[in-house]
Amino acid sequence: MPSLGADMKAGTLVAWRVKPGDRVKRGDIIAEVETEKGLVEVEVFEEGVVDQIFVQPGEKVPVETVLAMIRPEGMPAVSAPAEVPQAAVKEHVPAEAGPEVKPGLEVSHLPGQPPQRRIRVSPLARKLAAELGIDLSTVQGTGPMGAIERADVERAAAKRLAEKAPTPSVSEKPGPPTMEKPAVTEFQIGMRRAIAAAMSRSNREIPHYYLETRIDMSRALRWLEAENQRRSIKERLLPAVLLIKAVARALGEVPELNGYWIDDRLQPQEAIHIGFAISLRQGGLVVPAIHHVDLKSLDELMEALRDLITRVRAGRLRSPEMTDATITITNLGDLGVEKVFGVIYPPQVALVGFGKITEQPWAENGMIGIRPVLTATLAADHRATDGHQGGRFLEALNRHLQEAAKL
Repeated sequence: MPSLGADMKAGTLVAWRVKPGDRVKRGDIIAEVETEKGLVEVEVFEEGVVDQIFVQPGEKVPVETVLAMIRPEGMPAVSAPAEVPQAAVKEHVPAEAGPEVKPGLEVSHLPGQPPQRRIRVSPLARKLAAELGIDLSTVQGTGPMGAIERADVERAAAKRLAEKAPTPSVSEKPGPPTMEKPAVTEFQIGMRRAIAAAMSRSNREIPHYYLETRIDMSRALRWLEAENQRRSIKERLLPAVLLIKAVARALGEVPELNGYWIDDRLQPQEAIHIGFAISLRQGGLVVPAIHHVDLKSLDELMEALRDLITRVRAGRLRSPEMTDATITITNLGDLGVEKVFGVIYPPQVALVGFGKITEQPWAENGMIGIRPVLTATLAADHRATDGHQGGRFLEALNRHLQEAAKL
């Protein structure tokens, strides 16, 4: 079971995409895992043949549990069942009363339905549906091949609750406001628990220092406006793309901020994988990575960002995207926030925050004018770097944004 974040302790195997005897290569999606932050597709990093599978769909196991064995091509298969490693302490998802719960993202017939009526449903979704009394035949699945996932059941439950809400009579006087608390879903509880664990660890273990700078965005926005006028609506660039690319360029000059603090030492990373904080409609947030940002053009970066947001909303993230980020960007400008002082996501050593671009007085060459100004902040690990490196990074970030055409 891969660790899909510093806050992950265990995961539930939802489905296998392979079976014993299948050949796999690096980058293949071999399984789906349910975490507290949603469904994640697990990639394989080896080439070979799937020899044995140790964990079955529906089983919840700790991080580092061996899920399967892959043998090199040409080696004979293991004849006897291999001993399951000690870490594989399995916890079955308990079965609910009523309809039988079968492990896995199975295809099954529904009682009372014609034989050809078939659905695909994850074990957690089936369990939650039984708890909430949701008829799965009425739920529209949004997972692979129309599979019903936990979020689908939660939406169905919310819809049913809204339909059953009493309509107040016109003749009746409104009563006093009730003190009932809003319903909190299992997903929201799990998400907050995961965020709490990561952020508590960050504040407990990482000595943060903070820097901020104001950046005149007039040149960058003028270039972006002129560039977008030459493009179709579908091909236009967002200001966020300029910010992400400028961060990557600045990290190329200050690589000490791009990496991890592990085993009491800084481990800078050559590849620049930027985690981009994205809030979820059902609450909480995830920080998937955009890989090799420094090597992507603005168009490739725009496409990658659009694809990432789409898959986050659909709960279709891949395992490397949850684990590879070497630095995080959080942008709350669209909410009107002017400054963001973030919390570093361990084991990363830095986080960059962007606020809203606002018109502010700006003095330059003895003249005062009004400019669109962005406040950029840096939260950095004081064990890994000092304010000198942080200041160099913000200066480089500003310089690259003044030359947007070269990004």
